[in-house]
Amino acid sequence: MKPGIHPPYRPVVFRDRAAGFAFLTRSTATSDKTVEWEDGATYPVIDVEISSASHPFYTGNARVVDTAGRVERFERRYGRRR
Repeated sequence: MKPGIHPPYRPVVFRDRAAGFAFLTRSTATSDKTVEWEDGATYPVIDVEISSASHPFYTGNARVVDTAGRVERFERRYGRRR
């Protein structure tokens, strides 16, 4: 890698406010907001809308899509193709 062209790679806290979940990882993302972590150090914090703690796939709260109803509604609206 060429020196001097890459952004700094440092510890950052990602926080999912909806689920009350936060995790510390390394990233090149930046933020003006900071948070004091469990180890007593202060890290930049990035608020995200969805994470593994609130995503339906990981939580098991996925919606069941009624595909048969969609097909029937389409056929009623546009007619059946022959």
